[in-house]
Amino acid sequence: MAVNLKGRSLASLYDLTREELEQILKTSELLKLENSRGQEHPLLKGKTLAMIFEKASTRTRVSFEVGMWQLGGYALYLSAGDLQLGRGETVADTARVLSGYVNGIMARVFAHQTILDLVRFSRVPVINGLSDYSHPCQGLADLFTIYEKKGRVSGLNVAYVGDGNNVSHSLLYGCSKMGAHIVIASPKGYEPKEEVISRAVEEGRKNGSTVKVTQDPHEAVRGADVVYTDVWTSMGQEKEKEQRLRLFQPFQINPKLLRGAGEDYVFMHCLPAHRGEEVTDEVADSKNSVIFQQAENRMHTQKALLALTL
Repeated sequence: MAVNLKGRSLASLYDLTREELEQILKTSELLKLENSRGQEHPLLKGKTLAMIFEKASTRTRVSFEVGMWQLGGYALYLSAGDLQLGRGETVADTARVLSGYVNGIMARVFAHQTILDLVRFSRVPVINGLSDYSHPCQGLADLFTIYEKKGRVSGLNVAYVGDGNNVSHSLLYGCSKMGAHIVIASPKGYEPKEEVISRAVEEGRKNGSTVKVTQDPHEAVRGADVVYTDVWTSMGQEKEKEQRLRLFQPFQINPKLLRGAGEDYVFMHCLPAHRGEEVTDEVADSKNSVIFQQAENRMHTQKALLALTL
């Protein structure tokens, strides 16, 4: 192995070096190939992953649960109601207790501080399955999907159009570390966090990539190799839905907007998609769309991450 990730936690893609990202992608490619051939790889035989869910999930739960099973391990599903967290036990105490039972913890939460507390007080690796700040597992699947479709990540033009949320943060970190040029187009006031942008700019300087934030979706997709979007209203933002629908309407990914994209662009979405809002059916179901390959790759990249860290 080029790098050793054993015992490492993952709160954000900012935690990883370019070499570590490349190692995860190479391992993902190998495990996916073996999976397609029906080859077993019980790399985590006898190991257990605790999965904490504060938020509902389709892709995260199924991909981690099936992935652990394919690696020969066991995944234990724990909803907020299953844990004493819901009755006032601290995150620190929960981390200490679970560390005595399991080999790793995956958590899908609201507040990013919960992830940071789990990492701080756990004696086993902690993987961020989603927080309000970051979605690193999605980011790994995105990078791997881009690599599969384009044969590389470095030097490509990636456009993200929509809410400057946790997914955009992970794309900013991932693209800037891997040498891809990224443009984020968001309405005023909905841009990614300044801290994330400045960190991505600095990473881009090291890796030969550029980072830009604009309020013009047409500028963002011009010549893009990859066009990415996400829902306009995330879980916990339901009260803002009507306002967001109005503000984000010019940022819808539709055939008209995509006229400016590269000829063989790929369309990406982390799902679930609100069809008719952030993307039209014509785009989501087009030959350029890789959204279901992207969803499948969540399992392969997470398996790689688990195999390398647990």
